[in-house]
Amino acid sequence: MKPKHTCCNRRSFLKAAGLAGLGSMLGPMAESESALGAKKPAADNLPLPKRPFGRTGESVAMLSLGGMFDIPNNQLLLKQAVRWGVTYWDTAHSYGGGNSEKGIGKYFSRFPEDRRRIFLVTKSGAWTLKGMNRHLHASLETMQTDTIDLFFVHGINDIGEMSDDIKRWSEKMKSEGKIRFIGFSTHSNMEECLREASALGWIDGIMMTYNYRLMHTDRMRAAVDACAKAGIGLTAMKTQGGGQVRTHTETELTLAGRFVQKGFTNGQAKLKAVWENPQIASICSQMPNLSLLSANVAAAADQTRLGETDHRLLQQYAAETRSDYCAGCTRICGSALRQAVPVGDVMRCLMYSRSYGDHQRARSEFQDFGPTVHRRLARLDFTEAEKRCPQGLPIGRLLREAVDELS
Repeated sequence: MKPKHTCCNRRSFLKAAGLAGLGSMLGPMAESESALGAKKPAADNLPLPKRPFGRTGESVAMLSLGGMFDIPNNQLLLKQAVRWGVTYWDTAHSYGGGNSEKGIGKYFSRFPEDRRRIFLVTKSGAWTLKGMNRHLHASLETMQTDTIDLFFVHGINDIGEMSDDIKRWSEKMKSEGKIRFIGFSTHSNMEECLREASALGWIDGIMMTYNYRLMHTDRMRAAVDACAKAGIGLTAMKTQGGGQVRTHTETELTLAGRFVQKGFTNGQAKLKAVWENPQIASICSQMPNLSLLSANVAAAADQTRLGETDHRLLQQYAAETRSDYCAGCTRICGSALRQAVPVGDVMRCLMYSRSYGDHQRARSEFQDFGPTVHRRLARLDFTEAEKRCPQGLPIGRLLREAVDELS
């Protein structure tokens, strides 16, 4: 087993601070882009396309319902998702303080026949086998199911977190029929996590940040290729690339005009850009209302492809706005700091607040870091980290703004 890197994430901070009982609230708070003016599916039982999920033998819907919303009071949305073929459901033990899984359990109690149609994914942010085991059994009971189709270790930033002990535990849970497949989610250092996971031989699935900003880099291409060759099923999250339309660049206005002419919203086009890579089995998107669910289903069902000019403009826009987006390569900036702070996780809190408009979630996650980390964020010199940042982010200014906005 390779030694762990010293770069810290939110998990290691909470563990060190003795706050594991708060639970991990990382990932995938997927996109909530406006669907106004979007195409809508024509009828129920729409044949939403499916794709093979790695070597598992399963085929999954290419659109996954992210469970970070008020599921207990959105039962109609779940039923409509099934009707439209969105049968890959993603949740976590921690989402909504457990309410996400409770809402799914409520649905299965009303419609038990639908459980057979759902590819059910949940996650644990526990840092011990005992905690992970407790989360799994709680998830099974809460969601009123005997089996989790895919169980993720939540929010890793180093493949060393997928230890031999976790491998043995997963094999035991598989033999007992409690899980079918094992994997992890990752928001930071995704490329290294994917590439090194491909060599382990026992990872069934991975959910990672992946979008038009990241998908064309040599490192990400190589990492995705390695996982595809290893038979690992891949689910993309954070596919909007962090941000709503701001119309402050000519390229963005040009893109919006092109997509409107083709009948797409910007959000739908960004989904399509990801789906055009057949190595991606599914996109996980938070869809808390029927309008957004409808828009995303329409984008998945519509077979119109983006053109070469569309892709070129997306890449041009990504280059022009790179300093607005944290690409998750936190080993680079983290190694330049005199004291450890979870740069990538704080940047994600800012994204939740500024891009998704979810200030409550952003503040809740930020508060979990504790006052010691908050003081470091306000006082540390980030000059060297900024020099090393491939995106050219003004790291110090953004982190101090996070302290002001989210404390």
